[in-house]
Amino acid sequence: MSDKIRWGFIGLGSIARRFGSCFPYAPNAEIYAVASRSQAKADAFGAEFGATKCYGSYEALVNDPDVDVVYVGTPHNYHKPHTLLSLNAGKPVLCEKPFAVNAAEARDMVACAREKKLFLMDAFWTRFFPAMAKVRELLAAGAIGDVMLLQADFGYRTPGVNPDSRTFSPDLAGGALLDVGSYPVQLASMVFGKQPREIVSQVTLGSTGVDELSVTVFKYSDYEMASIATAIRLNTAHEARIMGSAGYIAIPNFWHPAEITVHRGGQAPETHRFDFPGEGFQYEIEAVGGYIREGVTESPVYPLDETIAIMETLDRIREIWGLRYPMES
Repeated sequence: MSDKIRWGFIGLGSIARRFGSCFPYAPNAEIYAVASRSQAKADAFGAEFGATKCYGSYEALVNDPDVDVVYVGTPHNYHKPHTLLSLNAGKPVLCEKPFAVNAAEARDMVACAREKKLFLMDAFWTRFFPAMAKVRELLAAGAIGDVMLLQADFGYRTPGVNPDSRTFSPDLAGGALLDVGSYPVQLASMVFGKQPREIVSQVTLGSTGVDELSVTVFKYSDYEMASIATAIRLNTAHEARIMGSAGYIAIPNFWHPAEITVHRGGQAPETHRFDFPGEGFQYEIEAVGGYIREGVTESPVYPLDETIAIMETLDRIREIWGLRYPMES
């Protein structure tokens, strides 16, 4: 293994571009190879990001012996086949969120990784920000007492409906829930350390059949609840509040947080800032590089059993709505 972890990219869309933009801030990593179904696209992306090799097929990339780990950044419905392609070629994988379309797919992906003793992780970058590490530290120390309620929202406004787009196409597992709704669901899992006992939810299904707006309430116990809102036709505040018996933690832009503020009765608010260059994917990139170098096959910060459990919760929400994607029938 070289001094730097050599990454191979499968899928070169907007999320791969954002992910790749943070490699200059990750000293242990380099973009070594990129792959697209179009050689011209691979060449252009590779030239922009300084890749050593550019492939016109995913198969060629996963069979490159110099690739240390594969980043899967294709649309949701391709995550399982492209992850399995990589794992079966002996490559560790970081798979972009949502990890899969449903829990059944997630279980297959995890089973393959465990059978082959290869690293696999759901690319929930949020979990790796210093601000979120601080949140976990504060919760573990009982800084706000017993956690009783989480409120979080994540929505963005798409001006028009393109039925063929990743956002609105059922064939691409579009809609708000898997795209941005998975963020507050993941946060709830981190905060409460378990999945909800009960779920109630209301949704607006749009003209293409995908979820465009929803509000969901989780109940864990009589005094543990979460309320989450998600949308693709509405800009929301992107805020989270974790409320406990002795105070609350406010997290602006909780999906890529740079600060948190602790509010406790009778005390001045306590703000912790964690400025970073770029978008912040470097924390996840560096963490994965460390796991690969150490031979770790599952992240202790975001273990695979939790990924499966979160996918099961997303399935339960869609079951309430009666929403199934074409590839699930």
